[in-house]
Amino acid sequence: MIYENNDQLKKGCESILAYDGGDVRVLNESRFQEKLIDDLIHTVVFSLDPNTQEAAGFLIRRGAAALGILPASIQSLYMALGRKELGGFTVPAINIRGITYDVAQAVFRAAIKGNVGPFLFEIARSEIGYTKQRPQEYTCAVMAAAVKSGWRGPVFLQGDHFQINAKKFAANAEKETEAVKNLIREAIVAGFYNIDIDTSTLVDLSQPTIKDQQRTNYTLASELTALIRDLEPEGITVSVGGEIGEVGGKNSTVDELQIFMDGYREELKKQGEALKGISKISVQTGTTHGGVPLADGTVAKVKIDFDVLQKLSETARAQYGLCGAVQHGASTLPDEAFDRFPATGTAEIHLATGFQNIIYDSRAFPAELRAKIYDHLNAEMKAEWKEKDTVEQFIYKTRKKGFGPFKQELWHLPNDVRDKICNELERQFAFLFDKLKVNGTRPVLDQFIKPVDVPLKMPDALKG
Repeated sequence: MIYENNDQLKKGCESILAYDGGDVRVLNESRFQEKLIDDLIHTVVFSLDPNTQEAAGFLIRRGAAALGILPASIQSLYMALGRKELGGFTVPAINIRGITYDVAQAVFRAAIKGNVGPFLFEIARSEIGYTKQRPQEYTCAVMAAAVKSGWRGPVFLQGDHFQINAKKFAANAEKETEAVKNLIREAIVAGFYNIDIDTSTLVDLSQPTIKDQQRTNYTLASELTALIRDLEPEGITVSVGGEIGEVGGKNSTVDELQIFMDGYREELKKQGEALKGISKISVQTGTTHGGVPLADGTVAKVKIDFDVLQKLSETARAQYGLCGAVQHGASTLPDEAFDRFPATGTAEIHLATGFQNIIYDSRAFPAELRAKIYDHLNAEMKAEWKEKDTVEQFIYKTRKKGFGPFKQELWHLPNDVRDKICNELERQFAFLFDKLKVNGTRPVLDQFIKPVDVPLKMPDALKG
């Protein structure tokens, strides 16, 4: 059900949720979990009344908090990794582009079964645009999924690739920087207490020295870090990530990491002497976002330089106290590659396109809807069709942009279809949790993460 006005919403919550003065109490947990949470998240995503959407989002987030489900920063756990008090696992960061409520439930189910501790839900600046999921909506979908699946404890929401667009920056640096700053502001309000700054797009390899190449990158990264520190809620240190090499470009080096970090720290001191810096560093070791599609639409095998990845992680920890290096573009790697990430001390890996592929390629996915989406791409994305691309390559590269325009159809697939697709995804999440050695790490999470309950202002629609 979608609540179209505040009266419907209030009536739906009767005897299930009580709210007063910014606080929400769960009166009937089973009814909240079994039905009301479904209605609330569908209202957030699809109601045409902004006031009712806002009220439903408040009830999801504060209702989840009443059950001990809170957005959290992974900072303290990453600092323990940097001190080498922990190790032996790699934290998965999962991008969900479509059917977010259902897919997030599959993640939580796999995590509960595996007694998994640290894992992140993330969405990139570009994904926010083409999947039509603003941070508040994404937060509500993930928190609602936590309620639905029975998860309790911290939930890590991450802004992935909060990226400066190089072309827009060249045209108007102040405007493009402010756009990223505004996104940071929006994300923190929504409970994103983990943010990956990506100014690596501004690395200029034509410059004569590495410091000159990285200068704009580390200078702007320090400026954005200072903004985050100014915005973070009391009691929370947002986990911030930096990036030294754009994914899909040349492989990163230890020299680049050191020069970036030294320059970044120097610039950060100018922003404020006591400001905390980044907790991790994203590097390039041979992957490409989404993988490289071959002429038949299959993905080419990629060779990651694990030796470089290991050296970068070791340097990040030993010299700068970071948790290690972050690997992007990993979800389309062959299965046998994943257990090498914990073995090489990789702190975190980002996973996205592989899950998208499971959705689109599932036998359960309706063929007529798939054809409708592909027809849309053929009609609307012609400008992205490169001359040498086959039809299969074009579709593979652009089908991520079908999630936004077809959000309504995807969220409202028949229950049995969504269940079959999400069961496939759950098996893949379970596989990755096992390979990345995060199964059985829930005690680590409980030891190092103490979530802070950040109050939210009650919407006017719920007052009176």
